[in-house]
Amino acid sequence: MSQNGVETVVIVGAGQAGASAILELRANKYEGKIILVGDETHLPYERPPLSKDVILKPSDTKIEILSIEKLADLGVEHIRGNGVVKINADAKSVELKNGETVAFDKLLLATGGAARRLPNFDALGKHVYTLRNLEDSQALVPVLQSGRRLVLIGGGVIGLELASSARSKDCEVTVIEMGPMVMGRSSPRVLSEFLLAQQRLAGVDVRLSTSIADCKLDGEEVVITLEGGEELRADAVIYGIGIVPNMQLAADAGLDVDCAIKVNENCQTSHPDIYAAGDVATQLRDCGNHRRVETWENANLQAGIFARHVMGAEHPTPNPAWFWTDQLSINYQFVGDMAAEQWVARGDVNAEQRSDSSFVLFGVSNDIIVGGITVNAAKEMRHLKKLISKNTAFEADKYLDLSQDLRKLVK
Repeated sequence: MSQNGVETVVIVGAGQAGASAILELRANKYEGKIILVGDETHLPYERPPLSKDVILKPSDTKIEILSIEKLADLGVEHIRGNGVVKINADAKSVELKNGETVAFDKLLLATGGAARRLPNFDALGKHVYTLRNLEDSQALVPVLQSGRRLVLIGGGVIGLELASSARSKDCEVTVIEMGPMVMGRSSPRVLSEFLLAQQRLAGVDVRLSTSIADCKLDGEEVVITLEGGEELRADAVIYGIGIVPNMQLAADAGLDVDCAIKVNENCQTSHPDIYAAGDVATQLRDCGNHRRVETWENANLQAGIFARHVMGAEHPTPNPAWFWTDQLSINYQFVGDMAAEQWVARGDVNAEQRSDSSFVLFGVSNDIIVGGITVNAAKEMRHLKKLISKNTAFEADKYLDLSQDLRKLVK
């Protein structure tokens, strides 16, 4: 609690949202005490590289967001490896794993999520992996070796990024996806088909609309039986089928939760002095519904909303939702509404070109540009963001003409 007029902000979760909240608070001249509590022993680090560079170039990859020196410069007390086990909402305090109690004036829950489990595979123990934290990524370094047979369960972003990393290590890779599309939750069909073609061109065996009937260990092999009776044998299995938000602390404290911690437009929970941000938060949107967004950018945005609300400052101007993925030497960036009525290509969507492919997709609804995707065309993303922000009418003859500089078409 505040002492000598100095308030205390406690941040639970030392990931992207937690680290961003610290930077935003200090950038907005917050002079109170900040205590960062994490159950991991690491300093705050970035998660997007875990499926790529941390595995491929572990000795050359730096993922740290805030160093010891930076935390000290910012005046942050960092409690590591001693997570929060209980929130006392009425008393405005949290209880740590070691039994200590920490009081707060404002509390931010940035606890992220845990890998959604497949108990039948977990029961096998040996040779079965998930990817959610740094230790998970480091454990995969010796697994992804040339000639190893790898089965990936789940054809989402993580599954395809891991498939790319594994192929670069000359692994034999099979991806099993229950749905009819890869990245079906986050991309339109036209791009999903391109992504699928790229994986198959790279030698990945992608199985769509495929269910698993059974799994077992046979010596040093994992044997997976598909619904049709086919058996796949692998040296290792990695599954990534989404996350479960780490909301139990909030639920136990009596805060309002649904699939995650419900927050309003200010990132406040049902307790006005307790906030939530990042993967663990389902936020009230302009449409009147609560929605959870699992992106690096959203974690930063919500951290900024929290910090500015604490400081009584205006919220940052929200940009259209944006995220990216790197697969098989191709950079993909997404912005806006991926459920647009139609998608139109600027450039040649030619899967045979593989990593040389470069094009832009416009997502159009009611003749308005509402979404955009760049493929090896990152410099065009800022223009797409502007077009979407301005509710720009889509004019095919103008926006699909490659002789026109997209930058000059943005008014």
